[in-house]
Amino acid sequence: MPDSPASRYAGLSRERLAALVPELLLIGQLIDRSGMAWCISAFGREAMARIAIDEWAASSPIYTRRMQRALGYAPDVPGKGDVPTIFKGLQLDIGAPPQFMDFRYTVHDRWHGEFHLDHCGALMDVEPMGEDYVRSMCHDIEDPTFDATAVATNPKAQVRPIHRPPRRPADRHPHCAWTVIIDESHPDAKGTPLLADNERSRAAGLDLDPIDPADDGLADYSGPLLSDLDFAAFSRSALARIADEVCLQMHLLNRAFTLAVAQRAADDGELLRICRKQLVGIAGIAAERLARALDLPADAEGATRLLSLHPLLNPAAYVDADIERAGIVVRPSPAHEDDAWISLCGPDWTAPLQAIVRALDDHLDVEVTGLGAGEDWRLTVVRRDHPAPEPGEVAVVRFSTGSGFAFEPRRSLPITPV
Repeated sequence: MPDSPASRYAGLSRERLAALVPELLLIGQLIDRSGMAWCISAFGREAMARIAIDEWAASSPIYTRRMQRALGYAPDVPGKGDVPTIFKGLQLDIGAPPQFMDFRYTVHDRWHGEFHLDHCGALMDVEPMGEDYVRSMCHDIEDPTFDATAVATNPKAQVRPIHRPPRRPADRHPHCAWTVIIDESHPDAKGTPLLADNERSRAAGLDLDPIDPADDGLADYSGPLLSDLDFAAFSRSALARIADEVCLQMHLLNRAFTLAVAQRAADDGELLRICRKQLVGIAGIAAERLARALDLPADAEGATRLLSLHPLLNPAAYVDADIERAGIVVRPSPAHEDDAWISLCGPDWTAPLQAIVRALDDHLDVEVTGLGAGEDWRLTVVRRDHPAPEPGEVAVVRFSTGSGFAFEPRRSLPITPV
């Protein structure tokens, strides 16, 4: 088997990578702010909640195990992990981006723990929509999806609420609190039927470059559970691998989203319409956050660089693209086999690519042309005389407080049993 292509993130400095990783985790969370709006419009609130359950439950067990293996904290015996292992996974999960979903952990012993959220960005987004939507998220969706995430570590784990929204009183803090208990008497948690389908994807089994243990900084997360991960403590090699894994989390989540929507869409046309709207929305907001975090220049070269680092085109082992100064050449790849985001793009539809470059400057645009008789295509960034308006799909995602959320410095302290 040929070696996997080098990570496109490997060319960034360790400092830039440490800033990039939490951005990618937050971007993954915002995928739902884009997709679920269109599901509510098409199918209603209750069907939207069912789609969200299937989406997360069919992806998080896969990517949680991938991150465990990548960072060296997988259970010695598969399926026999402990509470600290579950909590480490949450810290590296797009479902729980740092600070925006401000998880605080308590470990009583290996098999008993608690967490609460000092700040829940998802709740801040949903509360203005009314109590029915809060219950859908904090009850209907959270119950099965928390257990689905825990089952990746130990099928005997149960995550149960101490209290949760709707908040009584309205300003109650913390926003919610939960127990995590692993007990052999618990029945095994069961995966959603779509999980088996997603496990057969190319993303699920994709090989990525191993972390270089000789690189300066932490090469794994095998040490104690930390209150807040200090990404700057990881090596450049580890951070590049984490970034690639987080992008794969997004692709696995998106694939599960597509599978769940396909079960409810009236036809292929409705499915394509919803998937395209979800992609344009997250493409633009993700690009805006990445451009700001990486301080990219607002010109054609900066836009090409932005495209090369965007989750749409990553990881390199998944999306085959040659990044050149003159443009980007995209070829068929594992991502196309999975019907991932990049498979929607090309000469016939460029809206998400346009949303990405216009996050830097609304005068920028893309020209996309096919190459020969094959499926390859070339993208070139160009500048127009007149600015383009923001797509409505991006404006929908901007409704989320996550679109403008700012990370703050935190101290990283070990968590010991109490």
